[in-house]
Amino acid sequence: MENSTLSKKVDFMAIITVEDANPNGDPLNGNRPRQHYDNTGFITPVCIKRKIRNRLQDMGNKILIQQNDRVDDGLKSISERLDSVPEIKAARQKKANDIIAEKACEYFADVRAFGATIALKDKTSVGVRGPVTIQQARSIGAVDIDSNQITKSTNSEPGDSKGSDTMGMLHSVRYGIYVIKGSMNPILAKRTGFSDKDADDLKKALHTLFVNDESAARPSGSMNVYKMYWWEQPEDDIRYSSMKLFDSIHINMKDPDGILSSTDDIEIQEDDLPDIKPEIIEEY
Repeated sequence: MENSTLSKKVDFMAIITVEDANPNGDPLNGNRPRQHYDNTGFITPVCIKRKIRNRLQDMGNKILIQQNDRVDDGLKSISERLDSVPEIKAARQKKANDIIAEKACEYFADVRAFGATIALKDKTSVGVRGPVTIQQARSIGAVDIDSNQITKSTNSEPGDSKGSDTMGMLHSVRYGIYVIKGSMNPILAKRTGFSDKDADDLKKALHTLFVNDESAARPSGSMNVYKMYWWEQPEDDIRYSSMKLFDSIHINMKDPDGILSSTDDIEIQEDDLPDIKPEIIEEY
């Protein structure tokens, strides 16, 4: 397994657009799109990894932590999914946590990539540190949030006195541009078996991040990957830190006091770093 693991350090940046959609609602704040105190928007790493898992699943990869409404194996829990692998089931009976971790990495693409913390009722307790890390995505400038009350126009039960009634609120970002940053560590990849093919799959997942992600809060076409940057450095000749690479891409508002309404309102400048050039992947 070790000979086939990731052969380079990878850093990536994805610029995404949001139009009349909720990129990541906060359940502790009425499901409003998340904002910092300066009104810039953000998307949590957990949300981004959820979408990557879904895309990897769509591509035919085995996923341990599946979204409930996207289960593709008929199994209702992580425990059942682990036990569906005979080697893992036997290892759980023997409390052999090292084997559980090894086989979970071997079988499930998301564990190989992101790692996992598996704590179950039978005292199975396994921690796997993955080679792929995702930062919190932040918006370019502040985001405006629209909040609209929604109603129903039918009776829920026989005998209801009125058909029209308030159901709740629908929140959305009018327009925003967010930046996702992440990295892949070849040293940690050796521990989980994360391979060059896994890296290629993750690249495809990022490029098509919002395919099959439609919902009432995110209508089709309301979120898109506008541009991606992908840097690769040989494992034995890493010349630039992740921060240096990320800082080489400057994304600025043409009017710092204005409000973004399209990608025409930003300008992107790319520093020319010696010995390394990113692969630039245009919008899907």
